[in-house]
This record gives sequence, C-alpha cells and structure tokens, in this order.
Amino acid sequence: MKNNSLAAGFGVRPITWSDLEAVQQVIYTACKADGNESLAPTLEELAMDWRSPDFNPATDAWVGTSPGGKVIGYEIFENRFAHASLQGDGYVDPEFLGLGVGSRLLELLEARARQEMPLAAPDLRVFIRNTLGKTENNARAIHEEAGFKPIRFSWQMEISLEADPPAAVWPQNIELRPFELARHDHPVYLADEEAFLDHWGHTPGTFETWQTYISGHPDFDPALWFIAWDGDRAAGYALCRLRHGIGWVGKLGVRPAWRKQGLGMALLKHSFRQFYAQGYTTIGLSVDASNPTGATRLYERAGMHVTSQFVTYEKELRPGREPDEENN
Repeated sequence: MKNNSLAAGFGVRPITWSDLEAVQQVIYTACKADGNESLAPTLEELAMDWRSPDFNPATDAWVGTSPGGKVIGYEIFENRFAHASLQGDGYVDPEFLGLGVGSRLLELLEARARQEMPLAAPDLRVFIRNTLGKTENNARAIHEEAGFKPIRFSWQMEISLEADPPAAVWPQNIELRPFELARHDHPVYLADEEAFLDHWGHTPGTFETWQTYISGHPDFDPALWFIAWDGDRAAGYALCRLRHGIGWVGKLGVRPAWRKQGLGMALLKHSFRQFYAQGYTTIGLSVDASNPTGATRLYERAGMHVTSQFVTYEKELRPGREPDEENN
C-alpha cells in the first residue's frame, strides 16, 4: 500500500476505553454530514462492539488525533468469518479531511488484515471489505488509491407515514404470537440463518453471536419483534427497534418455503402499523441493492424510497475458494 504521510501534528494510535464517547461523536458527525445519521451507532452499541470477546482494543481499532489530541478519526477491524472474510469500518470528521488521517487508518487496517491472513485455511480467498457512503468522495478516492475496488451497492430506504397504515393481510395458516426470548430465540435464529443463506456476503453465524448482537442488542425490545409462525415453525420475521428517533426494521426475512405468498409484505406493513401506533411516523431500513429475493421491489411497493446509497469496496489479499463455502 502506498505510504501516505500525515499532516504535521496529526497522529494515530490504538483506542482506549476513554475514547468511547469521542469515537461515537466522530462517527455520528461523519454520518450526519453524509445524510445518514440514523446509521450511526449509539454509545451503547459501540460499547457492545468493543466488549466482543473476539475484539482486542490494543490491535483491532485505532483513532486519528489532531495536534491538540482531539479524536477526529476511527477505524475498526473485524474477522467476520474464517480469518478470510475481513471487515473494516472507518470514519474521519469532515472538518479534517485531506490531512492523511483516513489514509493512515486504512494502512493500519490492511496491515492488521495481513496479520490475520495466515490463520485462514490455505485454500481460502482472503479479502477486506469496507462500506462507504456513495457521496463520500474523499474516502472512495483513498480506497481506490490503496487498491480497493467497488463491488456492491446497498441502500437505506425510508417511508414517512401520514396516516394509520392499513392492517396487514396474512397468508393462510400464519399466526403472529408475542415473542418470548427463552422459548423463541433459538427458533428465530435458525429461521434467520436459512432466510439469509442466499444473501450476498452471508457467512454462517453461531447462536452465541446471535444472542450478543441481535437479542442482546442494547435497543432490543421483544414487543417490536414480529414473528410469523406456521404451527411450530417460524416462517418469517421482522426484528424492529427504535433508532435515533425513528422506527428501524433491523432485519426482515422469510424462509424459502414461505416466499411468494405475501408474508414479507404483511410483516413490513404490520411493522409500519405498530410504529405508527407508538407515534413514530418515519421508518427506515438497509437493503442490498441487488438482493436476490426481490426485497428492494417489496419495499418500493410498500411505499418506501431510497434516501442514501452505499458502495462496498473490496481488496483481495489472496485468491482461493470463497470463505462462505467453508460450511457448504
């Protein structure tokens, strides 16, 4: 990777827990400048990431600092799967763009990924991915200069409700029941694994990870988890929560055997109706722009529109078999 020098007085270092609030503010400021503040993590969400048992703050995240020591940038490394599917997530305060901070953070990310690469099975393809706002021209230029290539687009979509949405129409034999964590957590995890098996970038997850990042989420509210049951089988689900003052459909999935029956639309409309009843008229979600199950068309038919676009960049570090084939 090309060595990009930092402007005089600027620096980078590993994170410390005392940086938590400053990092959250940097992320929020960067997201807001790009019109995506609803995607910024809350302080509790960021702390949850840092408490992950697989995360080492001394080696897996860095901050950029100004000459006065102010935190102005952030980058985190994640081993998503098999030490081969590697992920970055970086931000720089818009006031400090063009001073070498973003480039240096990206260098550290790649160096950390190359340290991880020997742990991957020797026949696996190893790559780093990083998703950026489509309008983040400075960050995109830095990634392209470093050898990353754009490979996939995704959208944030929203709807603003002006009246109580109509009631959902459910397929035959489908029933919604109140979500009970102890009884339903594992069946819904299995449904999610199956529903997203054909989703781009999906890698097998564990129930323990699911419990940490989904049902263990700081904003988890079982009253906003809508599970569609066919007998004792979870056919589909909408896992919703409140996020930065709007309703958020965190995950919506339908298992293959129950697709093309209107279940996805019913779950979406039911979510809209429940949010509206609580006084939340703006509802948002994120979606792969090339989703193979037709999710984007579903959301458009439901009245949602694209508010932001994102591009995923990838840099291949080693060719080989795709990591998601590991358990296939």
